[in-house]
Amino acid sequence: MDPARIAALLEPFLSAKLSPSCHFERASALEKPDVLSSAQLQSISTYIDLLRRWNARINLTAIRDPEEIVTRHFGESFFVARILFPAFSANSAVKGVHVADVGSGAGFPGLPINLWAPHVSLTLIESNHKKAAFLREAARALTLTNVNVLTSRAEELLNQSSGSPASFDIVTLRAVERFEAILPIASSLLAPQGRLVLLIGSAQVKPALAALPSLSWDNPVPVPLSRSRVVAVAQR
Repeated sequence: MDPARIAALLEPFLSAKLSPSCHFERASALEKPDVLSSAQLQSISTYIDLLRRWNARINLTAIRDPEEIVTRHFGESFFVARILFPAFSANSAVKGVHVADVGSGAGFPGLPINLWAPHVSLTLIESNHKKAAFLREAARALTLTNVNVLTSRAEELLNQSSGSPASFDIVTLRAVERFEAILPIASSLLAPQGRLVLLIGSAQVKPALAALPSLSWDNPVPVPLSRSRVVAVAQR
């Protein structure tokens, strides 16, 4: 897909102002739109081509149109990335931050977050072996070196035989099955002061707050170009 067209489609997600309450936020990050580099745009084009080829064999996404893939998948994911890592911090300053994407599926929002902030350490948790194989191939094709794909369920990480359960600074969830059941598990993967980041419909916000009342929740941030999608961030 043409990188210039990708940039145009992503512009609303990269120019939308973010909530001042977002963690890692500062006023200077809101003064001008964020811009993706030519290398990042080319990586997105490569990702789309790979996703469409694999999607012909296994069901990675119901969205088939390339432009809709950009807006629905990449747009939402980069919007989350901006909330977590504004432009001033999307560099080596975030090295050592551990992010887990639970039920990663086709890799959203995890892989775009890593494209945005390549110095974070990203773990993609996906129990489906074929989808996990796609994620490994995508990480190789995009030359992302700080990505680990785990072919397991999130709850299995809470009962590791090797010792302490896995913990992460940030845990993301998007379009996962058994949403309310997986929330306590995802929360248990958080390190102290870790943040849970949900890409959900607005109707799911109240159930999420009810399921995890001990977390401190920011006000949900509306996703650009969406009537009901929001980003909800909670801190342990």
